[in-house]
Amino acid sequence: MRNPITPTRRQVAAWLGAGATLAAGPARAAPGAEAPLADRLAAYAHALRFEDLDPAGVETVKVHLIDALGCGLAALDAGPVRICREIALGDGAGSATVLGTDRRTSSDLAAFANGVAIRYEDFNDVYVGREPGHPSDSIAACLAVAEAEGASGRDLITAIALAYEIDCRLLDAAEVTGRGWDHPVYSLPASALAAGKLMRLPPEALTQAVNLAINGHIAMNQTRVQTLSDWKGVADAEATRAGVFAARLARAGLTGPAPIFEGRAGFFQQVSGPFTVDVGAFGGRGRPFRIARCGIKPYPAQVYCLTAIPAGIALAAEAGGVAAIRSLRIDTTHLGYVTAGRDREKWRPTTKDTADHSLPYITARAMLDGAITNDSYAPDKLRDPALLALIDRITVAEDAALTAMQPTAVPNRLTATLTDGRVLVRQVDDVPGFVARPMTRDDVERKFRMNAGRRLGANRVRQVLGAFWAIDERPDLTGLLSALS
Repeated sequence: MRNPITPTRRQVAAWLGAGATLAAGPARAAPGAEAPLADRLAAYAHALRFEDLDPAGVETVKVHLIDALGCGLAALDAGPVRICREIALGDGAGSATVLGTDRRTSSDLAAFANGVAIRYEDFNDVYVGREPGHPSDSIAACLAVAEAEGASGRDLITAIALAYEIDCRLLDAAEVTGRGWDHPVYSLPASALAAGKLMRLPPEALTQAVNLAINGHIAMNQTRVQTLSDWKGVADAEATRAGVFAARLARAGLTGPAPIFEGRAGFFQQVSGPFTVDVGAFGGRGRPFRIARCGIKPYPAQVYCLTAIPAGIALAAEAGGVAAIRSLRIDTTHLGYVTAGRDREKWRPTTKDTADHSLPYITARAMLDGAITNDSYAPDKLRDPALLALIDRITVAEDAALTAMQPTAVPNRLTATLTDGRVLVRQVDDVPGFVARPMTRDDVERKFRMNAGRRLGANRVRQVLGAFWAIDERPDLTGLLSALS
């Protein structure tokens, strides 16, 4: 179904020019003035083609798609995931499959339910710009709309690369956490444009999808401070749901507030502060895509805690066990401190969502167990007396020198003072799966088997992996997600 908006001859000429340069906007911009950001993002989305990705870029998209699906399968039995799945399926028949079932619902609700599953274990991929985020949250939107629209595997790959590009470039542009907002605000335009791309919307309708998605769905950062709730794993899924729904509304001809970024009461004024984005530098035409700079997590934990895990394991071994540690200081980055080491609730987490965003908890648990897994946040683990005793010997501090190493590293430095007076120090700057140490196909398949193995037998895992590694050869996605049920 095509968008019913009938463009003027002047708009058509402007859109064709935008598609040719990937940066120009519609003709409504004043002569010599830069077009509004939403228009420039829409022009880029409209012009992007599968052929703009090189073979390495296509492979990277497949890696992140497979990783996200494995994370989603691992979380299917979690209470919040089950609640969201049941709500989505209660909407009746639709055209998009809900992960873990062979049933369908509307594309926006499938994006929501599947996005919650992908995000819930905090094991899906991560990007660290000025603001950290999880671009794979938009994969659920791309899968749902691609299936509903009868899109090809190549269309899906293009949409995923687009969603990552929009999200990551905006995460690079401005940090919103310090202003009290939450990073899913950038998933709104990313998922709206990816969904609109799969719907084959023209540039004007893509712009309206961005306007509609952003205006009514700005998330507050209370989601990620103090005691964390179920919503921590749902917030980005809600953003992708809103993005898909906005694209559906735009296709039907609905318009949204504009200019949504630059307006008198728009995004710059109300949320982020002013920033600039060079859309002409986005991926394509020989330029690298941001998805290549996204990390795949080796542990299910918040990004700023990841490097504390191997540092803690090594330090405990060197000390001869945690009983020999009299005190432990964790020096971390600014956002590591703010999001995982500042609030008193991080020293006595009562929820899984608080624990997987707690530097004291994650470090102590890793030192005791020698690993962090999906089982590290079970209720009995949270109440473990040995863990609580170790947490009480931990302090967390912000170190400007570590902050300065971002975004190429997300470091933590652990300093242990032992009962015999010795001082041991371990600093880890990155982990396997980060940009400097990317995962291979074997690594990704190993993680997928770990996540999906409880639900799928070995033969089914091999079939699923084969199908997704060859997804660019599929004319449509019929039966692909239901094979994961």
